[in-house]
Amino acid sequence: MSYREIARRAGGKRKYHHDTDWAKPLLSRMQERGILESDAQGRFRVKPVHGKSKATRWVSPDIAKLLEEKGVKVEGSKTTDIASEEYYEGL
Repeated sequence: MSYREIARRAGGKRKYHHDTDWAKPLLSRMQERGILESDAQGRFRVKPVHGKSKATRWVSPDIAKLLEEKGVKVEGSKTTDIASEEYYEGL
């Protein structure tokens, strides 16, 4: 997303109308810390977690719980795609 779209959605109409560039310093700090990455056109995205294997499969937490109760181990399964807070705090 562009920084203007992020500023408009995150700050609300009044904050965006008052200052359209209020999010630039925050986004640049997040980029310096390695939380965000940007492309040549100035669009931002959350940096993906390193070390993800393409062989992993997402499994719903409910299904994982049922399988665990039955004693079935699903190889290469994950229940979340979002990194923990500790990962982003360590950047």
